[in-house]
Amino acid sequence: MGDSDESVAVIKDNEETLHIWGYKVSKVKSAATWFLIFITVGIARLILYWYPKLLVRLTTSRCSLSVADHLLYFRDNHMNFDFIRIKCLNRSEDAYLSIPSGNLYMKDVDNLRCFSYKKVTYLWYHHLSQFLPVGAADSEILLSRFHELGETGLLEHEVLKRVSVYGKNLINVKLKPILVLLFKEVISPFYIFQIFSVSVWYSDEYELYASIIVLMSVLSISMDVYQTRKQEHDLRSMVHSTAVVEVVRNKGEIQSVDSEELVPGDVIIIPRHGCIMQCDAVLLNGTVIVNESMLTGESVPVTKVALPDAEGDENSSKFSFKEHSRHILFCGTEVMQTRYYSGLNVKAVVLRTAYATLKGQLVRSIMYPKPVDFRFTKDLFKFVGFLACVAACGFAYTIAVMISRGASWKLCLVRSLDIITIVVPPALPAAMSVGMIAAKIRLRKKDVFCIAPSTINTCGAINVVCFDKTGTLTEDGLDFYCVRGLKESKNDEPPEIDGELRGDPLDLILFKNTGWVLDETVEKGLDETARFDVIQPTVVRSVPGRFGFDEQIELGIIRQFTFSSSLQRMSVIVHNPKDPARSMTVYCKGSPEMIASLCQTESIPTNYSTIVNEYAQYGYRLIAVAYKKMDLSFVKTQKIKREAVECGLEMLGLVIMENRLKSQTIGVIQHLNRARIRPVMITGDNLLTAMSVARESGIIRPTKRAYIVETVVSETSGACGKTGLTLKQLVSSCDFVDDNCSGLDIESCNFIDSTYQLAITGDCLKHFLLLHLNVLSFVKEFIVNYFYCYLFLKVIGPTFAVVCDEYPELLEKLVTVCDVYARMSPDQKQFLVNKLQEVEYTVAMCGDGANDCAALKAAHAGISLSEAEASIAAPFTSKIPDIRCVLLVIREGRAALVTSFGVFKYMAGYSLTQFVTILQLYWIGSNLTDFQFLYIDLALVTLIALFFGNTASCVKISILPPPAHLLSVATVLSVIGQLTIVILFQLFVFIYTAYQPWFFPFTAPFDNMDEDKRSLQGTAIFSVSMFQYLTLAVVYSKGFPYRKTIFSNRPLFISLVLLFAISTWLCLFPPLNASSFMEIDPIPEFAYRAFLMAIGLISAACSFLYETYLIDYLILNVRENWRRKRHAKFESTDMSVFEKILLSVAGDPSWIITKKECIHNQLPEPVEFQAATILRSEGAVRLPGTLISNDAE
Repeated sequence: MGDSDESVAVIKDNEETLHIWGYKVSKVKSAATWFLIFITVGIARLILYWYPKLLVRLTTSRCSLSVADHLLYFRDNHMNFDFIRIKCLNRSEDAYLSIPSGNLYMKDVDNLRCFSYKKVTYLWYHHLSQFLPVGAADSEILLSRFHELGETGLLEHEVLKRVSVYGKNLINVKLKPILVLLFKEVISPFYIFQIFSVSVWYSDEYELYASIIVLMSVLSISMDVYQTRKQEHDLRSMVHSTAVVEVVRNKGEIQSVDSEELVPGDVIIIPRHGCIMQCDAVLLNGTVIVNESMLTGESVPVTKVALPDAEGDENSSKFSFKEHSRHILFCGTEVMQTRYYSGLNVKAVVLRTAYATLKGQLVRSIMYPKPVDFRFTKDLFKFVGFLACVAACGFAYTIAVMISRGASWKLCLVRSLDIITIVVPPALPAAMSVGMIAAKIRLRKKDVFCIAPSTINTCGAINVVCFDKTGTLTEDGLDFYCVRGLKESKNDEPPEIDGELRGDPLDLILFKNTGWVLDETVEKGLDETARFDVIQPTVVRSVPGRFGFDEQIELGIIRQFTFSSSLQRMSVIVHNPKDPARSMTVYCKGSPEMIASLCQTESIPTNYSTIVNEYAQYGYRLIAVAYKKMDLSFVKTQKIKREAVECGLEMLGLVIMENRLKSQTIGVIQHLNRARIRPVMITGDNLLTAMSVARESGIIRPTKRAYIVETVVSETSGACGKTGLTLKQLVSSCDFVDDNCSGLDIESCNFIDSTYQLAITGDCLKHFLLLHLNVLSFVKEFIVNYFYCYLFLKVIGPTFAVVCDEYPELLEKLVTVCDVYARMSPDQKQFLVNKLQEVEYTVAMCGDGANDCAALKAAHAGISLSEAEASIAAPFTSKIPDIRCVLLVIREGRAALVTSFGVFKYMAGYSLTQFVTILQLYWIGSNLTDFQFLYIDLALVTLIALFFGNTASCVKISILPPPAHLLSVATVLSVIGQLTIVILFQLFVFIYTAYQPWFFPFTAPFDNMDEDKRSLQGTAIFSVSMFQYLTLAVVYSKGFPYRKTIFSNRPLFISLVLLFAISTWLCLFPPLNASSFMEIDPIPEFAYRAFLMAIGLISAACSFLYETYLIDYLILNVRENWRRKRHAKFESTDMSVFEKILLSVAGDPSWIITKKECIHNQLPEPVEFQAATILRSEGAVRLPGTLISNDAE
């Protein structure tokens, strides 16, 4: 909790941080509030529904959480407010009531206070005086407890206790009743205003348009309800899963129960030939091969091993989700096969159920997505508020004019309310969504699927794209290149499932290239699922005559230690039947750094690091292999700890793999670079390999020098307790760069690329603040003024973690200038995305799903490369198996954003234009006729707005991003300028018409609701305004540089042509029956009608010139360049956080230093790695110091 106020608490659960205030219902306040609701005929209740915070204040009082047994009022990370009732349960004679007390035990209680938020139940712990998530007490479970439960299972009454607290094990997306969905849609502010508007129109006998709006609203509500229901149904179909499972209960009794009845602590039996996991469970015995593609998108089978017995101190014997993930079977994953002793069951203890599971957490993130922190929506509401103020002025003006003319109160009220419906267009919110809907349809046609359309507009503001490397930038598989060996080596064997070798692609490739044969049929008639812990469950045999083996060699796989990303290695214990029974051999493979740290120093070549770097900087993926002999019995091999096996190894050599770039990668990265959208690589691979791929793909420019900052040990560093740093230049760096070309030309505002890049490797970043002065003097020679993402740093995951923990003040600067992150874990990827968002980047994340789920979910726009139409890990799913989908999403996002801006300005211009027209006509006691209103509202506005979003995105992504602020200077001046033009021309026509010789003033009785509204001045203004509406549509339908031309939008273009023809006909050649059917009072002289059309065309020309030269050129071009110059010289308040950081880092690199007592006096010489000569000739690979033919690899 951490707050002295007992009425306030802070709850942290995974990604959620809840700030809770305790409240209690006040009977006096509640009675007063309901009286207010009664006298306002329910209007006050509607307002309180829109503003729940006000409802809380009017009906409750703050109190301590311990007595707040009715209501809670809290907010989450995104400042969302909610109001939830606390349930109070009391024990009855025949019911169980208990709470988790830790270590999978339950404690009986007499009463229970709880509440549910986003599918998570929070319980009140009286002795702690705080609410905790239902599973928080079981966060640290002793390993021995799992094995204890595995023997007997839960008793029946223990199951009932858990069911009362944890609920059913069911991820159930409830379908809201249709009536509830309809009611919630109807009482939204948008539709309430529409009901108000339609009521005014019906009272004003504007029945036709009102009926059309009612019909459109009904269709819109029906579509919204249908879409909501469909999304709920699709999500439910995607995640709903139940099955019959076998559980061990009542001291060993095996029962078949529905998966909904599972509770934490239950012991389940995993079927031998596969199933879908219905909960998160800890494996107790045997091995299980699972497919986790449902959660990660990675279809490679993963082997889960049994949880080890508790050994060592108490802390090491506690269960940890992170450290013991290789023992967890996650909900939603497919069990492909289990292996254990013949006739015995594979058991697992249920750890989490329902929405507490990993799958449940992903589903919750879809059901309750984080709000899009996008200024566009806020600006929209601000502008609607501005229109409301304008409407209030118009309301007062109308009342004053009507009263001065002696109009009846009814007519005065109707006309005043009509002004409000004109100024604030009811169709505005619906019109604003046409761009997103059209973009979603276009993306779907190109095999990019979106389950969250609200994120499409956000994609238009993306300025950083994070990429996973393997499977995203590079091909999924690896190609075997060569070996750099000292002794013979051996690979791990992939598992055989249903007679087919399946496993990690790396293992499959390595095993295939050995030419050996895998045989799992040692014991005839033994089923695959029973091949666990037999004497030799798996045998690998060499092929005589290949690789120098004159006779067949046979090795039995005794035990495997599966790959762990945190350990960066895997190993296997093998036995040769020809050797003594206790003669075992351990083979271990993993990252070069990790294997080297496990090897005996004398077995590692002195030039080992140089060899690794030579290959890595050319983009090869390196796997180091080591071994050692052990004297162990078979029994001891099954019990020995992994740490005792993977130590004191002897280096065998390196396996070099090629991970080729996808053919489309370079073009996409180049496109992003040209558009000044920053590409960032986040990978779990080696830093040098990542840098090579980054340079080859274009993330790092080929004309720049790349540097790695490495740790060095010296007396100076040791004296101050810090490790020193040094710089090394990579061989792939360009040595022919003009140092004088770097910098920022402020006067011309040309941002030139810097010529140097920095890389940080090893653990050096944890000493990042201690960069020595001699290094700083060297760095100052090449760190240049930087503004638009041209200073590169490279960092690895362990280093990044140290900075996060020890130097958080550096994080914002680091994430702003670093573009390559290597050795990053999944949680570090997510953390990085969050930090980029904190410095006000709009972030997209693209990955293939493997280890990227958290980052995909955290980004503004997560794009998952998957063959499925929808992935629960990301709002966008692309069937396109490469990063071209990123360009599609950005292009369509920009098109949708620009469309929303255009529709907004058009709707604003339309409402204000009609507002100006009506104010003038009210002055003479007239108004537009019903037909004139209908033609404007339905044909000139609704039809155009409907087709507005059909303009496709431009193929090329512009270097200038679209405006993200709706109330920017350009937008506001555009609307004001166009409105000014409209006012001037309409006012001129209104006055000039009155001086014509054939003119007669409007004289209809003003107190008659059915009066004839036709007037000559009304016809003249209507004739000009028709062309003004069309002009606004064309002006705000600009294509380049974000959309194609208006001619490509055939529905819109044809509509505009037809409407222009009709408007010309109505202006120049009004029909003879216009006075009766068309309700137009025709102007008698054709010359004046032609003059009115000419005025309309001149007005259009002025609008085009104003928008083209004043807005597009002066405001968006000249002013923007001036603004950038000013930002480059002086820090501006309207700069984003990352722009300020870039400016400060570029001008003063001393942010790297904090301790000046730890400074070397001498600058260490930069080291250049010598290039390896790699030649392919007639089946041979030439490497320094060795020649290995492909046949002998």
